[in-house]
Amino acid sequence: MRIDIMTLFPETVGDMLSDSIIGRGQERGYIRIECHQIRDYTTNKQRQVDDYPYGGGRGCVMQAQPLHDCWKHICDEAGERIHTIYMSPCGKVFTQDDAKRLKNDYDRLILVCGHYEGVDQRFIDECVDEELSLGDFVLTGGEIPALAVADAVCRLVPGVLPDEECYVDESHWNGLLEYPQYSRPEVWHGRAVPEILLTGHHANIAKWRRKQSIIRTRLRRPDMYAKLTFETKQDKKLLCEIEQELSETGDPEKPGE
Repeated sequence: MRIDIMTLFPETVGDMLSDSIIGRGQERGYIRIECHQIRDYTTNKQRQVDDYPYGGGRGCVMQAQPLHDCWKHICDEAGERIHTIYMSPCGKVFTQDDAKRLKNDYDRLILVCGHYEGVDQRFIDECVDEELSLGDFVLTGGEIPALAVADAVCRLVPGVLPDEECYVDESHWNGLLEYPQYSRPEVWHGRAVPEILLTGHHANIAKWRRKQSIIRTRLRRPDMYAKLTFETKQDKKLLCEIEQELSETGDPEKPGE
C-alpha cells in the first residue's frame, strides 16, 4: 500500500507518519507514505497557492493550478490515475468500513489536504474521486484528517500490526465498541481488575468481553446498537442477562459483571 499526501506542511505530516507502528511498517516495506509540497507546483515566484474567491467573501481559496500539477505529477510518476480523496468537511464521514474498503480496493491513494476557505471546485470536479470528512466539524486544514485516514488504512495492511487479532477485536470492526481493558497492577487507587480476567478461563473471559462490548455500545452509541442483530443463542442469553443487570443496578453506566 502506498499513500501520497498533497499538503502545504509535508515535514509535519511526514514526521507524524514516520514514528511508532506506522513508521515501522514503512521501514519494513509493508507501506509507503510520501508527502508532496503543493507550493513546489506554483507558477509564480511568490509560490502562491491561494487567491480571493469569485463572488466575494472572507478568506482565500486554494487555486486549481498548483493542486492539479501536483496531482498530475504523482499520477504521471505512477503511470496511471490514482484514486484521489479530498479531505473535506463536505465529504462523507469516514468510518472503519471505509478504511477496510480503501485498503482492499486500492494499492495506492492520494490524499489532498485543503486549507483556507477550501479548494477551487474545478480541481475537485476534474481530479477528486471522493471526499471524506472526520465528522461534523471544521478544522483549519486537511492534514489531521489525512493523518487519521492514512493511519486507519495502513494499520490494516498485513504485516503492519503483528496479527489480525490486533484490529478485528477493536471498536467498530464488527459494529460494537471494544470492551474495557486492564493491565497491571491488579489493584490501582482502590480499583480492582474484574475477577473474571484473573481466572485464565478463556471461554468465560471471551463471554465477559462480548457482554461488555454489547453493554458499552448500547449505552454510549445507541445509533450503532440499533443497527445490530443478535442471532446466536449465546448472544440472546447475554441480552437477557444485560437486561436483568441493568434493571437491578439502577445505574446504566455501571451494569453488573
